[in-house]
Amino acid sequence: MKVVTGIPVLDDMVEEIPEGKVLTYWIDPEVEGNVFAMQTLFTNLESGCKCAYFTLTLSPEVVLSEFEEFGWVVGSYENFTLVDLYSPYVGMPSTCSLNADPSNRDAVDSLVKKTIRENDLVVIPISSMIDVCGEEVAELLGEWCETAANSGSRLVFTFVSWPYPGNVKKMVANRSNAIVKVGGVHHRVILGYYYGLVKVDWKNIKSRAILFKLVRPGGVRAYIPKILVTGPYNAGKSTFVHAVSTRAISVDRLGTTVALDHGHLEYRGFSIDLFGTPGQERFDPILRMLGKEALGVILVVDSTKPETFPRAKQMLEEVAHFGLPYVVAANKQDLPDALSPEEIRKRMFLPEDVPVIPVSAIKGEGVYRVIDALLELLTGSWQVSGDEFEIPA
Repeated sequence: MKVVTGIPVLDDMVEEIPEGKVLTYWIDPEVEGNVFAMQTLFTNLESGCKCAYFTLTLSPEVVLSEFEEFGWVVGSYENFTLVDLYSPYVGMPSTCSLNADPSNRDAVDSLVKKTIRENDLVVIPISSMIDVCGEEVAELLGEWCETAANSGSRLVFTFVSWPYPGNVKKMVANRSNAIVKVGGVHHRVILGYYYGLVKVDWKNIKSRAILFKLVRPGGVRAYIPKILVTGPYNAGKSTFVHAVSTRAISVDRLGTTVALDHGHLEYRGFSIDLFGTPGQERFDPILRMLGKEALGVILVVDSTKPETFPRAKQMLEEVAHFGLPYVVAANKQDLPDALSPEEIRKRMFLPEDVPVIPVSAIKGEGVYRVIDALLELLTGSWQVSGDEFEIPA
């Protein structure tokens, strides 16, 4: 049975979690990172996998309500097992058939191994295990991983990176076949959140960092806070924004945009905000201002009006010096006198690696190919490297 991460972009990279492998979500303390493991579990629960989830610091009722907060009613699935190490710890009767006192190391060890053998996917909060059961529980990780390898199960660990001793972090890292770092983007305060694959031993994959936000209901969504949609006057920018957006608004006068187009798009697990700029030169200061904050650019050109291409190139130059990846949407391809994408590339002297996508925004044709092309450029350019991703070897 195929088991996946259920996380946008990660699934595209790793494709699946092979039998006997361990995936660890390595979480900064200030980030609500346990949702990643919850989303992985629910995604596979829906596909028919037998899944188990350990709780040590929350009651079973609270755990189920946290899943439901994201729209995941796991308690209704017969193939879901909640393993309760919380109730015995606080001296309460457990409502779960599988439970143990976490102060009894042998009982915990036996229950974990039993659960691994009986399920396709098991989620274990390793940092909570250490906090409740003591640091010596980390010494059992090797046996749990061996049990998973022998039974063909998969383990998902959540490890909140508190200042544990280096040997504890080393044991967790070394026992993990794949590690996904979940952290915050800092500049005095947290500006946003990211996740990135920093280790995987079953594929040769280039590491990427992806911005994300949490949606209730919905879960983890890769987040692109600002895509700039620009181009000459009457190229079809507003039509394009409205064509791809799940909701959009334009500020216009007499049918012409005089401030901004704003659209929001939920697509392929991404949550994307689009900002369209007016095409007239008097609005170029807005273009430059938005270009400083954008992550990527969609340049919309009218395929029937090559006389506007110099203006399109000028607008592109306003933002290109920020090093932003960009895609050209060759709009109005439904008209008989439209130039081909190849001819547009030639006349605009565009590099061969810049995607030029044929589009009819008014008909909604080709617009998502533009989004796909830009997403590929963006996710391929975000790298995870440096000390903030360093994990003890």
